[in-house]
Amino acid sequence: MKVPASEIWFLTGSQNLYGEATLRQVAANSAALVAALNDQIPLPLVAKPTLKSPEEVRRICAEASASETCAGVILWMHTFSPAKMWINGLKTLSKPVLHLHTQFNRDLPWADIDMDFMNLNQAAHGDREAGFLHTRLRISRKVVVGHWTDPEVRDRIAAWARAARAWHDWQGAKFARFGDNMRFVAVTEGDKVSAETAFGFSVNGYGIGELADRLPAVADSEIDALCSRYLDEYEVAENLLPGAGRHESLREGARIEIALRGFLEEGGFKGFTTTFEDLHGLRQLPGLAVQRLMAEGYGFGAEGDWKTCALLRAMKVIGEGQPGGTSFMEDYTYHLNPGGHLVLGSHMLEVCESIAASKPRLEIHPLGIGGKEDPVRLVFDAPAGAAINATLVDLGNRFRFLVHEVDAITPPEPLPKLPVARAVWKSRPDFKTGCAAWITAGGAHHTGFSYSVTTEHMEDFARISGTELVVIDAETKLRAFRRDLELGEIYHHLAHGFGRA
Repeated sequence: MKVPASEIWFLTGSQNLYGEATLRQVAANSAALVAALNDQIPLPLVAKPTLKSPEEVRRICAEASASETCAGVILWMHTFSPAKMWINGLKTLSKPVLHLHTQFNRDLPWADIDMDFMNLNQAAHGDREAGFLHTRLRISRKVVVGHWTDPEVRDRIAAWARAARAWHDWQGAKFARFGDNMRFVAVTEGDKVSAETAFGFSVNGYGIGELADRLPAVADSEIDALCSRYLDEYEVAENLLPGAGRHESLREGARIEIALRGFLEEGGFKGFTTTFEDLHGLRQLPGLAVQRLMAEGYGFGAEGDWKTCALLRAMKVIGEGQPGGTSFMEDYTYHLNPGGHLVLGSHMLEVCESIAASKPRLEIHPLGIGGKEDPVRLVFDAPAGAAINATLVDLGNRFRFLVHEVDAITPPEPLPKLPVARAVWKSRPDFKTGCAAWITAGGAHHTGFSYSVTTEHMEDFARISGTELVVIDAETKLRAFRRDLELGEIYHHLAHGFGRA
């Protein structure tokens, strides 16, 4: 996956009051802490010089804001660092913030503790001084508490770093829409100007003809090489093998993949949308191409759904290197047996192979909509395991992230006649509550479905972006859930005004 180079800056607060010996120890302790954390978090952590004055704070915050590689800053007040010296710097800081409330030593040296030790290790009230100012300045940040060697502390920092990297990736990102969204559909519409203002990415439309015009230029040798890769990577249906009756359809799928990848690479796009209602010049709906490009980290939204496309890209970046995978998904149909309600998630074609339980099978089948030739696609089941469904919706006056925690299961019975990739899951806390909460919150029917991205990741990402987050989990109760939505409506009106943020 192509992700911009990024790093996290570690800023340690102190002051000149304590003398050079103490400040040297502060710097050494910070360097040791950073070196240890660097083995545990997904982004490089860079220790910056100890900050001791308003001028130093203002300078480093300006440098962080202007840096092309700084994805966020971690703040730690090793000693007591008077918060007024941070005001002007933090007012201009435009990067995500994590406040780490820790101290260098884990245990107190009860028999030897003296005032020198107390003056050196003052985070207990130094970070409270900082926290007051952060709250006074209305800085949205994550606060992590505990000793820096605690695995839970490291995991929480790592989760935030992944979210910060995804936010960094969104800044200036470009997403391409081939055609418009599916006709008359509401939730896939949205205000792209407001999205770029709020999130930093741009969405622009391109005619499907721009992709179709590239198809004749794809060389047979390129198609041969890609089809050879298909044979190596997947179980391929007999009728798609070289010399078989439908092999030409496989070659056409490869031609579309090569042309589409070229378009995206040349334009520097991080994701794209398609719609089956605008396929002029294509012989088949892109299915296999979309599945494989998603596996490479591209965002995707079917039927012109640019919000899910952008969200999927962010989730891909968050989950990079983590076990599991992330895919475009849709709640397609239900199993409403009183003995166990289940959701069958799928789409016409476009489910990412990163969530396949076993080697996908490459097949060709008719598609009842779109009016084109039969498309090739990968067919597989998703594995059992904890997962989330996440969506981004435009509520008119603001955006909302919605996360639903689910438990994917192995399909209870074979699905021999369903020629698409699919996942089956149980909703938390239960089917009726989970679905009612999702619908009450205005959740879309398209989602990012992920085994590698967690609710904590999405919470950190929403906080960084200043966007409302609604969570449906094992503790959800509908009465309280509806009340929280009503209170959230009031809060966001007051926080951002009655117009669009």
